[in-house]
Amino acid sequence: MTSYQAENLSIVIPAKNEQLAIGQLVHDLRSSFAQAQIIVVDDGSTDQTATIAAEAGATVINHPYSKGNGAAIKTGARHASGDFIVFMDGDGQHKSKDIQLLLDKMAEGYDMVVGARQKGSQASVGRGMANKFYNKLASYVTGQKVEDLTSGFRLVRRSLFLKILSLLPNGFSYPTTSTMAFFRAGYSVAYVPINAATRQGKSHIRPLQDGIRFLLIIFKIGTLYSPLKLFLPISASVFAVGLSYYAYTYLTVGRFTNMSALMFTTALIVFMVGLVSEQITQLLYVETEKEHN
Repeated sequence: MTSYQAENLSIVIPAKNEQLAIGQLVHDLRSSFAQAQIIVVDDGSTDQTATIAAEAGATVINHPYSKGNGAAIKTGARHASGDFIVFMDGDGQHKSKDIQLLLDKMAEGYDMVVGARQKGSQASVGRGMANKFYNKLASYVTGQKVEDLTSGFRLVRRSLFLKILSLLPNGFSYPTTSTMAFFRAGYSVAYVPINAATRQGKSHIRPLQDGIRFLLIIFKIGTLYSPLKLFLPISASVFAVGLSYYAYTYLTVGRFTNMSALMFTTALIVFMVGLVSEQITQLLYVETEKEHN
């Protein structure tokens, strides 16, 4: 390792039924980062994931039942002792050698470094297109270029990550939440290109349920970081439609219609919801900061 000593590094791997890949991953990590703390959080696996990980040299923490990927991340972060934490998947997609890329970038003074998956690294064309949309939306909301919002391969400063732990969901959207929370808190975030391999074993992604979940992520991105950036364009669009309809009815029938009134009222309500959400979001971050100071 270069700028950071191995004993200051913890590697957290959430895993559920990953017996096909977890052993080789832990072995590779132990070979490359012998002094690092390697934690595998077994999220209620029904196979030999925990046993294989322990035999390969990892510290295994068991969830008695499946709580979710985000919950496993939080468990791992609480048990990590290093000043820096690497989070990576246990399905073989992330390579141990790429950790050094994250460490080298972190040495430049960043607080979070994310492995940005390059073209061809997405699990499917559909998910690749969805991630591009999320990246563009997040870039608009934050005003910063977001290269891979949903990547689970990232290096963080432990002290800062623990501050936003209460904001993280128990499900799969922890990467989205942690990225937006770091931007909101004013921490420095960087990206390094990586090529993710094909996962080993069965994916835990469910098309219908997770399609709805990804749709909710779109709204969560905006409301978590800056609600007004999401609600203001919607409000302005509704107001513009109402104004256009009013102009049409005034010119054709010479009166102001109930539909125009409804559109104006809706635009006002959407704007006020965004304004209140902005204040709530600000208070949420203030309270989170207070809890860790």
